[in-house]
Parts: sequence; C-alpha cells; structure tokens
Amino acid sequence: MKVITIKQPWATLIVEGYKQYEFRTWKTKYRGEILIHAGKGIDKKAMERFKYLNLEYPIGQIIAKANIDDCVKIDDKLREELKKKDPIVYKGVINKTSNDWDGYGFKLENVEKIEPIEVNGKLSLWDYDYKK
Repeated sequence: MKVITIKQPWATLIVEGYKQYEFRTWKTKYRGEILIHAGKGIDKKAMERFKYLNLEYPIGQIIAKANIDDCVKIDDKLREELKKKDPIVYKGVINKTSNDWDGYGFKLENVEKIEPIEVNGKLSLWDYDYKK
C-alpha cells in the first residue's frame, strides 16, 4: 500500500480530523488508499501552536489509513475556502499569495486510526506491505 510521511504535528492533525489536506510542492496522480506515516521530523513552531489541543504526537510510526481523493492546485479560491475552514491549521497556506507558494493539496478522506507500526519513513509516496 502507498504511504506518505508527514511531519508532526501535521500527521496527528490529519488523523484527529483537524486537517483535510496535505500540502506538497509536487502533484500526484495517485488516488486511493494510503497510509499516514508520522515521520521523525517535527515542525517545532507548529507543535507550540497546537499544544493547547493536548494530543499525542507519535514519531516514526504509521498511524492511520486514508484515501487520497483529489490533488488540487493551491490557488486563491482554495486559500479562501481553507481560511473559512480553519485559519489556524491552514495558516501557512492561506497567508501566502499565489506567487509565493506554488504547490498542491492532497485531499484526504475516510481517515481511520490504526494500530501504530514502527517504521522509517521515506520521501514522496512509498510502498509498505500492510496487512490489515
């Protein structure tokens, strides 16, 4: 199964339902089931920003499965939509102009926590032999 490695706190925010998009500078044609891997990298400023949620932020583990339902170009229309959804979670994307950040949002649906699996992450989308 395909896997995407995501820094904390972003991986947990996806798993807990706070974040619906994962942002990348590259696009993907892949649609379907994917595993969410909480990488060992940590966004320290963001961790501080979300401390009030009192969530656990595991690292180096596959923590959920989801579906990539779409890959959309980040534009001003999507920024406005995200600003209405949650200006704190999407702060880094909505506070930029179209010329500043040229990326894509992977729309994640049907996120479901799974029993954590310790594994090292990789760049891009990668494969893992997941047995349900």
